[in-house]
Amino acid sequence: MSKRRGFDIDFPETPDGVYTGGGRKTASDESARPSVPAGTRRGPMAAAISENAEALRDRAEAERAIREENDRLAHDYVRLKRAGLITDLVPIDAVLTTKLTRDRAAGPDPEIEELKASIREVGLSNPIRVEPVGDHFELVQGFRRLSAFRELYAETGDEAYARIPAGLVASGEALVGLYRKMVDENLVRRGISFAEMAQLALSFARDPATDTTDIEEAITLLYASAGRQKRSYIRHFATLLEELGGELRHPEAISRQLGLDLVKRMGDEPGFSAGLKTMLAGQGEVSSDYEVARLTDAVKSAPKATPKPKGSSANAAAKTTLRCTVPAGTVRCAARDGKVELAMERDFSSIDRHRLEAAVAAFMAALDD
Repeated sequence: MSKRRGFDIDFPETPDGVYTGGGRKTASDESARPSVPAGTRRGPMAAAISENAEALRDRAEAERAIREENDRLAHDYVRLKRAGLITDLVPIDAVLTTKLTRDRAAGPDPEIEELKASIREVGLSNPIRVEPVGDHFELVQGFRRLSAFRELYAETGDEAYARIPAGLVASGEALVGLYRKMVDENLVRRGISFAEMAQLALSFARDPATDTTDIEEAITLLYASAGRQKRSYIRHFATLLEELGGELRHPEAISRQLGLDLVKRMGDEPGFSAGLKTMLAGQGEVSSDYEVARLTDAVKSAPKATPKPKGSSANAAAKTTLRCTVPAGTVRCAARDGKVELAMERDFSSIDRHRLEAAVAAFMAALDD
């Protein structure tokens, strides 16, 4: 049997004892090498394993840093989205306006041309707000801005108006919260009428998707940011719309004072509401100025004399007046046959209906004692 021959490979000597396949080394290459104890030598396989392990460590570190950055960006995105601070360009055709009843009356908007001119010149400075729902978006705020973009796209065909800047509201927010967002923005907007605010409250109370059926509660919820006096005016206009809403063509044109006068006359004069309905039902399509003029004339007209009911007291003209001081102030009282009037510097319409009912019941019970 032949004898096996063995031989050694004479590796070139390097300062660190690591063979790198030959080649001329530069001073920078040698200075970059980690120091190795004298007399220690590594073969090519050991060097390759060492370099591969180092590369794997570097890659793992880079991946960890990327994951941390992605997690941070994801958390920031969710936080900003919940705050409605994420803005995107969404197609105008993908925005629906069916979830919320809008607080703007239907019909031409006299201010839309000014808004369109501003968008053409400087763009949209205040994005609309939408709630993502499936493959579309539900409008929360910005009905006029969306209408302006749609009109501009229809008029020009410019693709710049085919998509609108929109803040994305987190999905799943309660319906009353979405209504509040819309209402609070419009409370500080000039031009919205008391009739439009009252109509929104009526629609909210009638909406089966809400938990509210009482108009008083609806006004309190929707207009919590408004002052007590303003909510009182909205209640009066809600009464006006409940009485005449189906016959009025331009309720948004009714001024605050005219609306209050109409409601007062309705409460003071039996049959006044019926007379207004008859007058409005036969007017057809008219301008807002014409309708307001007719309502103003009706308020200023002399009250109709009501027939004296049979069996009325012979002392019907007698009247008792008095003043009573209570902790809340001075109450002026006028009592006559079939009528008692209490007057003081206080907004009784802001008091909960159930408390008023209890107070009236206690008042009548005290009279019968």
